[in-house]
Amino acid sequence: MTLTTAVIVLFVAFGVFFTLVAAVGVLRLPDVYTRSHAATKADTLGAGFTIVAVGIYFGTAGEVLRAGLLLVFIYITNPTAAHSITRAAYSQDVEVWTTDENDSAAESGGDSP
Repeated sequence: MTLTTAVIVLFVAFGVFFTLVAAVGVLRLPDVYTRSHAATKADTLGAGFTIVAVGIYFGTAGEVLRAGLLLVFIYITNPTAAHSITRAAYSQDVEVWTTDENDSAAESGGDSP
């Protein structure tokens, strides 16, 4: 395995990891605001690592330029879209998740498992 191949595999592995973290965050987090945060941060980072790996793999100036432009485009549009979605949710009075039943029972002195 050459050094270039190892670097590409490393970047792809990081990209897959952060994309998986984003997917788990979207599925497991309780409200639109925290889900948007998970999707924005982790998914943008995962896509960035994967695009860098693609740029390294193809290696010519044209492909590296295209990968760089795609990276800039994703870094600008993904957080902007997430901000727009959360702002729309806020303007529609979507409630923020604050606590669940187990936390409120523990705070009131009740027994909880």
